[in-house]
Amino acid sequence: MDPVIIVGAGPVGLALSLALAAQGVPSVVLDEGSGKEEPRPARSVVLRADMAAMVERLGCTTLRDEGVRWIGWRGMRRRQVVRRLDLDLGLGGTEEWSEDPAAPAAPAAPLHIPQHALARGLRAAVAGQELVRLVTGARLDSVEQDRDGVVAHTRGPAGTWWRGSHLVGCDGARSTVRKLLGIRFPGRTAVERHAVAALRTELPWPGEALLHRQPAWRGAAEEIGARPLPDGVWRIDWLLPPRGDLVTPDALIARVRETLAGWCDGVTPPYELIDTGVYTLHHRLARRWRVDRVLLAGDAAHLLGAVGTQGLDEGFRDVDNLAWKLALTWHHGGSDRLLDSYQSERRAAVATRLRAADQSLPVLRGGGGLRTYLPGAARGHDALLTDGHVGRGPLGAPPAYPHSPLAPPYTEGWAPVGTPPGAPVEDVHVTAPDGTTVRLRDRLGRGLLLVVLVAPGTGVWDRRHWRTAGVMPRLEEAVRALPVKAEVLVTEAYPGAPAHAVLLVRPDGHLVASFSGVRPEELYAAADAVRGGSVADGESAGGGSDAGEGDGGRNGDGEGSGVSPEAAVGSDRTADTH
Repeated sequence: MDPVIIVGAGPVGLALSLALAAQGVPSVVLDEGSGKEEPRPARSVVLRADMAAMVERLGCTTLRDEGVRWIGWRGMRRRQVVRRLDLDLGLGGTEEWSEDPAAPAAPAAPLHIPQHALARGLRAAVAGQELVRLVTGARLDSVEQDRDGVVAHTRGPAGTWWRGSHLVGCDGARSTVRKLLGIRFPGRTAVERHAVAALRTELPWPGEALLHRQPAWRGAAEEIGARPLPDGVWRIDWLLPPRGDLVTPDALIARVRETLAGWCDGVTPPYELIDTGVYTLHHRLARRWRVDRVLLAGDAAHLLGAVGTQGLDEGFRDVDNLAWKLALTWHHGGSDRLLDSYQSERRAAVATRLRAADQSLPVLRGGGGLRTYLPGAARGHDALLTDGHVGRGPLGAPPAYPHSPLAPPYTEGWAPVGTPPGAPVEDVHVTAPDGTTVRLRDRLGRGLLLVVLVAPGTGVWDRRHWRTAGVMPRLEEAVRALPVKAEVLVTEAYPGAPAHAVLLVRPDGHLVASFSGVRPEELYAAADAVRGGSVADGESAGGGSDAGEGDGGRNGDGEGSGVSPEAAVGSDRTADTH
């Protein structure tokens, strides 16, 4: 069968090729560039803990070697520390949880890494992967589809025709794939502007990320952020006026010196300036993410990044959602419902994130007005920004898909647990089929459904005994009969779950359903819903999909086409995250 064609060799395109390879699907990655990354320490990315874990599962070693997890978060306003959080340096797992909502677990520490280091790690993983072919100097100029696949033509040194089962446009904000499909990309331009510098120095809060609002020194930016990188390097961001003057090198040096002095008792500490830049954020959301066998992901589909949202993190969530669906379709075929669900789930989740950012911006950036003097308003703003940056709340929490077209109907056998259907499952310890104890997250990304049995006490018994006792034989028989490959895992406990509850988990870690005991028929129906039903239930995946808000569009990039309610933020530069 033909490989999947991936257009674009940025982090999203490379990650998608690796995620497909992990599930036995070959791909061809068409890279318009030379395959080399320019070192730019000031151009860095922040990944939530679950997405950092996903990228590590794909074989990217630079996250551990050249990234850093914040040990804490510090929010300041004027001269006061208004918020201070210790962060969980694990991966956000729930080995212990609290039933007391007043004492929530510490947020999982985000990972901060220069984008060139991330891309280099992904390229190294691709180089060792036989199922991925990376072609440099390949510039896409046409895409054609038929009933059985996609044909793409590239020009340049590698100019030729390429045949694939599907094509995914991961080619950034100015996506050629999106323009060839005539998909509109409406939104708002220049929502925020930031100056940024990477420098080596010592700050009073080593290892902590800082967001300083309304600094007390004269001429300071309205908002300044500082995020640690390895080897004593910090990335510092200054929020700029929407339509201010160009930032000259002298002006940026002055900002650096004033900011460091403001944070270090009026004395500018020694520093080494490594890199600088200015970036502009936009709000944009593609009208469609799927046209038959061609799909969009990453900055080609959405742009965001203001008030704590993370553009590349959302691009990796696209990969996590799409890879197992493409793999299932590639290996076994599938109904249109399966690939349509990628657009339905991800576009809705990003639109919700962008809507939250759009609604927050006038409040956070409006300046003055009655709301400034309302009791608790400033504290509420600080909490909103903190949640966005540390991965909580409407601006930062991992998405849930409660209204997915793949959700099974409710039955009387369902047993509610601490995770709602469609939400990401907790990363509890589980016993794998080979008897080893691992984190649940370690079993994701392999294209398998996970069937998790909650069995208190199994940890104290030898596996040889409980594998053949109680409900296990019946559960394993039910799992062998499922229409999709699955594996049985066992956990001592899961938040809110009664003993002998059975959880069905998607390959990307979202809960499908939870049952009270072993219910083979209901488990089968839920697994069938996850795969979108059998091919006989609908058109073969890759037929014609108009799911979601599809209007084929007439003007490619959507410039001047008006602003959609779900418009979003992103960088002028592809995947230039914040």
